[in-house]
Amino acid sequence: MGATITTNQTEQPRIYVACLAAYNNGYLHGVWIEAAQEPWAIYDEVKVMLTASPIAGAEEWAIHDHEGFGGVRIEEYSSFEHVSALASFIAEHGALGAALLDHFSGDLDEAREAAEDRHLGAYASLADYVQEVTEETTSIPSSLRYYIDYQAMARDAEMSGDLFTVQTAWDAVHVFAGR
Repeated sequence: MGATITTNQTEQPRIYVACLAAYNNGYLHGVWIEAAQEPWAIYDEVKVMLTASPIAGAEEWAIHDHEGFGGVRIEEYSSFEHVSALASFIAEHGALGAALLDHFSGDLDEAREAAEDRHLGAYASLADYVQEVTEETTSIPSSLRYYIDYQAMARDAEMSGDLFTVQTAWDAVHVFAGR
C-alpha cells in the first residue's frame, strides 16, 4: 500500500528559526513561525527575532526544527519561498497534501498535479475502489460475483503503476491514477 502519514489535522506547518550568533555563543534564541504565509512575511518575523537577539548585530539565521510537514524534510537553509510553498500546499490539502509530498519525496509540482488532476477519491481500501469501478463498468453474472478477487486486482493495478495510493488514516486510502 502507499505511504501512510499520521499528522494531526490541526497542526499547521511551522518552522523554528534560530539566531546563529546567539546559538554560537551558547544561547538558544529563536522563534516558531507559521510557514503557510508569504515568504517576505516569514523573513519579517526572522528580522524581528534577530533584532531581539541577546547578541548585538545578529544577522544570520538557520531553520533548526519544523513540524506539520509530514514526512517532508526541511533543511537548515531551505529558502523561505520553498518552505512557504510546501506549507501552503499542506495548509490547503491537509494530511492528504502532506502524504502526497511524502510520496513524491517533496516534489511540490508532482504532488500538486496529482492532487488536482489524478485524485480518484478516498476509500477504505484500494480493493474497495477496484470493486466499485468494476461493478459500475462491467456486468458481472451473479454466479461469478464471489469468485472475483478484488484484492488481487488492486495489487496488480498498483504494481503495474496504473494506480497509487496514499493513506491518511486507517480507513482513508486516497486513490490516484498513475502515469
